Amino acid sequence: MFDLAAVQSALVEEGCDGWLLYDFRGLNVLARRVLGLDQGHFTRRWFYFVPAQGEPRKLVHRIESGALDALPGRAEVYLRWQELEATVGQLLHGCRRVAMEYSPRNANPYTSRVDAGTIELVRSFGVEVVSSGDLIQRFEACWDDEQWVMHQAAAVQTDAAFRVACEFIRERIRMHGSVRETEVQQAILAHFRDAGLVTDHPPIVGVGPHSGDPHYAPSASTDTAMKPGDYVLIDLWAKLDQPRAVYSDLTRVFYLGDTVPEKYQSIFAIVAAARDAGIACVRDAFAAGRPLQGWQVDQATRAVIEQAGYGPYFCHRTGHSIGQETHGNGANIDNLETHETRRILPRTCFSIEPGIYLPEFGVRSEVNVYIGAQGTVHVTGGDIQTAVTPIRL
Repeated sequence: MFDLAAVQSALVEEGCDGWLLYDFRGLNVLARRVLGLDQGHFTRRWFYFVPAQGEPRKLVHRIESGALDALPGRAEVYLRWQELEATVGQLLHGCRRVAMEYSPRNANPYTSRVDAGTIELVRSFGVEVVSSGDLIQRFEACWDDEQWVMHQAAAVQTDAAFRVACEFIRERIRMHGSVRETEVQQAILAHFRDAGLVTDHPPIVGVGPHSGDPHYAPSASTDTAMKPGDYVLIDLWAKLDQPRAVYSDLTRVFYLGDTVPEKYQSIFAIVAAARDAGIACVRDAFAAGRPLQGWQVDQATRAVIEQAGYGPYFCHRTGHSIGQETHGNGANIDNLETHETRRILPRTCFSIEPGIYLPEFGVRSEVNVYIGAQGTVHVTGGDIQTAVTPIRL
């Protein structure tokens, strides 16, 4: 539910005169989510201006004049495009600095949801447009107590899914000598269904070279049998099948045999050290009360892999925001694909998942980190993996 008082308080803290929320045909999903308009169907442009002080104002088209009736504030109605442009200027009268879903140079496409032409229109009235990235986090990516509880419940079951997968692999190999990636994938999905979990995509189960592809997805054409002596990466994510539930997203690696070869353990040790450096970066910053941006955690993690000589083989950001979608709308842990300057805020969750991807195999170790309301750092999803896990056959 839209909380006007909370938004205006945040605008004062951010030093903004207002927040101009705008959408056309669902292009700005962030604005719709903040305002609670997820289910509405609108075909015309609308604006909703929240000043740091005073009453909000709406701008809607005549044939959809009731589009924003559920929100506080008075409405202005336009018919012609000239009326729309003039009224936008009226909404912004007296403002110098206004937040929008914008990112300079599109440096962060996750928050850049307003088209360049609309930004040009707003600037034409002498207004400075700044990114609403941290505002979006406050009202879209921050969890309440109920969501934190649901995440912990999901994490119990995603952690258990690895044990289910290991036992399934063990039994199938004992019976048939091998087991296919898609069979393990289906066993995990069955566990999710039995546990009351849902997911937006089947898990990644990659054997050998497939584990070296960060976004490998088993298919009819790539499905491969695993057998004794093989190395396997499993990446899985799910949430409770309940309204407003949030995800748990974990990755672990395994060896099918009693003794894990050194080539796997040595690479895993580097990845685990990088993961732990990222966690330590977060814990140190919050313990010291020091502001922390997403890129800084990425850099702390990535530096470990680069110093070990494997920098070119860590080909994705360190982590992503987690929410009602697997990849949420808060700060990512990224200084590779983007320079993530959004702050890591209390009540937000994100993954830390460094990896080294070689042609013959890849290692990723993924945990979830939740920042409590008072800045307590929680690492969720069961015990953190400390070595490649052998599946003894």
